[in-house]
Amino acid sequence: MTDRPPPPMTFITASQVAEQIEGHRPECADVVRRAYLAHDAGDSSNPHSSFLRFPDEPRNRIIALPARLGGEFGLSGIKWIASYPENTRRGIPRASAVLILNDAATGFPYVCMEASLISATRTAASAVVAAEELLGGRSAQRVGFVGTGLIAGHVRRFLRDLGWRIGGYRLFDLDAGAAGRFARDLADDGAGDVRVTGGVRGAFDGCDLVVLATVAGEPHLHDPALLAHAPVVLHLSLRDLAPGLILRSQNLTDDPGHAVRERTSLHLAAEQAGHREFLHGTVAGLLRGRARRDAGRASVFSPFGLGILDLAVGGWVHDRLAAAGGSRPVAGFFPAPAHPGAAAW
Repeated sequence: MTDRPPPPMTFITASQVAEQIEGHRPECADVVRRAYLAHDAGDSSNPHSSFLRFPDEPRNRIIALPARLGGEFGLSGIKWIASYPENTRRGIPRASAVLILNDAATGFPYVCMEASLISATRTAASAVVAAEELLGGRSAQRVGFVGTGLIAGHVRRFLRDLGWRIGGYRLFDLDAGAAGRFARDLADDGAGDVRVTGGVRGAFDGCDLVVLATVAGEPHLHDPALLAHAPVVLHLSLRDLAPGLILRSQNLTDDPGHAVRERTSLHLAAEQAGHREFLHGTVAGLLRGRARRDAGRASVFSPFGLGILDLAVGGWVHDRLAAAGGSRPVAGFFPAPAHPGAAAW
């Protein structure tokens, strides 16, 4: 066997990640679509996320998402993401993260990149991929947003860059200033009929697509009337809908083994019902035609957020950057062998 040195280590900043995503969201959405199909085909390994919690600070958490994505991707690695909601009061983002990718031949890490943008991007891309399948195309009469923060902003940009035809928007946020800023961003995108509502009901009424993107830690939406007109709901924050609303709906997710845990609305519904028969399929099932929308009731997509998507988007960003000559490896990051063929430790 020929001696091979460890791969060089590359660090990728948030601005570099953003440069590769901006203007290329249709390609990014396709990467997410293909990753879902690879996972559905069994060409992946996606262990349960590990949650590091703090008893004296219950709102804070750090999550580890290890994964392997095979097939055309050939990627393995881990995302380490922290969520500290009080950060926003300090003027810094709620979430911070890094993604590490490992070399397939040696197992050595070869890239460490800022991953809060990767995480938000893959979440938004997965939501829009599911919405297109559930609505049968890239159009909606009206879109409602409950929560107008970071994730909602990424969803907005995916809808814009994928050329969705949308007749209007209804926005609700507990922070009226945040909703107002979101409305101005939509106006800057050329959107018409944008209104900030005084209550959560206004973000549902007349909306055939509703995006839930809050930081809710437990269900706060209980009224069946919210879903009476059978909208498609992108339940991205996972804990907004009361079990009763889940049990009345058609429910789809990315992976039931991941989504029905950690006190998500799906988990609470399973505990209440004593079964999981209210789960009707996955986004990959929609893509492959095994699942179809039930237009007679609300269709709720509750993606837990799979580590394979972080790998797929992160690997895509790295490859684009490297191809453009923007990758800058750091020499000497790993210890050199004492002599050829000998380990240094």
